[in-house]
Amino acid sequence: MNLDWAHFTPFAALTGGIILGIGSAIFILVNGRILGISGILGGLLPPKVGDTTWRIAFMLGLFAAPTVFHAVVPAEYITAPRIDATDLMVIAAGLLVGIGTRYASGCTSGHGVCGLSRLSPRSLVATVSFMSAGFAIVYVMRHVI
Repeated sequence: MNLDWAHFTPFAALTGGIILGIGSAIFILVNGRILGISGILGGLLPPKVGDTTWRIAFMLGLFAAPTVFHAVVPAEYITAPRIDATDLMVIAAGLLVGIGTRYASGCTSGHGVCGLSRLSPRSLVATVSFMSAGFAIVYVMRHVI
């Protein structure tokens, strides 16, 4: 196995994971809700009266975060992600993830971060399924096809 050292960013990944964990804990303590992106976005479709303001604010913050990150972090510490896929493959992957989140009743942030921290058996099964499918697809795409 060869590591792509130019794009291997364990400290950035660890920092992001810590920030996500802290944010998830604060979110559930303040709002009493699970920080699952698909559930938050799904709650806007169709919108419910009195339940949309915080969801819209959350989604705006989610989309604004990269801009704030680029404004705060020096440019030499930012590396562009490398995606070895065509635009069609990225679109197909996004659609498959969306379908998977509906079948699993949540996304990786909801199950993998919040559900596992609550010791939810359903989240354990969902997270093992997400990870196994991801490993299998990467293996097939890199070694079989």
